[in-house]
Amino acid sequence: MSPIGELETWWTGHVALPADDAITRAALGGFAADRLGYAFASGYQAALQRLTGGAPTIRRSLLATELGGAHPRKIQTALREDAARPGGWRLRGEKRFATLGASADELLVVARAPAPEQELDRPRLVVVVIPSDRAGVRFEPLPPTPFTPELPHARARLDDVEVAPKERLPGDGYASYLKPFRTIEDCFVHVAALAWWIRLARAPAVAAPESLVERLLAALLAVATIAGMDPRAPAVHLALAGELARARALLAELEPLLRRLGPEARARWERDRALLEIAGNARARRREAAWRRIAAHPGERG
Repeated sequence: MSPIGELETWWTGHVALPADDAITRAALGGFAADRLGYAFASGYQAALQRLTGGAPTIRRSLLATELGGAHPRKIQTALREDAARPGGWRLRGEKRFATLGASADELLVVARAPAPEQELDRPRLVVVVIPSDRAGVRFEPLPPTPFTPELPHARARLDDVEVAPKERLPGDGYASYLKPFRTIEDCFVHVAALAWWIRLARAPAVAAPESLVERLLAALLAVATIAGMDPRAPAVHLALAGELARARALLAELEPLLRRLGPEARARWERDRALLEIAGNARARRREAAWRRIAAHPGERG
């Protein structure tokens, strides 16, 4: 089966999961996956569902990163008023990395909005939600990544794309969406990964001890609980750091047993494991910032 065919098979299964909420969908998607890439994809999609409150039947991609990165000051993609359509907007810019690329149905685009002259040194960010096939949206497929090559990525060019007023999400694009999503994504992706490890641990070929499976499940439930908390609270960052450290320790116990997997599954795991280290530096900075905030405001709740 082609990579696109495999992606569609994953998506059909993800949509059919018997889940009433996004975090359950992440866990069930991870457990159902036959590889880490599709576990990650289920966690990523569930995280975007949690962020937007949207339907789980729509494939989404968050477009933030540009040539200079995803820091608010580096974002140059601009949302401008459409002179020809009162109340409408036009979107122009380029995003260098869109997970799922043209396979996404809906794009969440982080952009600069017009700001008063006195605020030009501080970008005012917004998030708009547009269909991926709208006129003016063009994708340039990127080469497969060294790990999880089943998941497509692309650059996205936005050339005077029409945006309706209802497609601009309420709230500040950074404070309400981009900043909290990094923590939400960490939680949801690791819930999916822990569920996938439980699947491997329970495989007849691996036959991990029940005590290890129980501790993996306990870690999953702990991260799932953190996922339901305010992602802006410093205590959430610290608790998540502690749980991810526990997850790494559990994986170190599980890994020797994974040698019992068949050669194809074992080789795929060795290829894909680098995915778990992505954004590790950013997580460390959030942890350090949380400790500084707690030190500066010891009586602050949350």
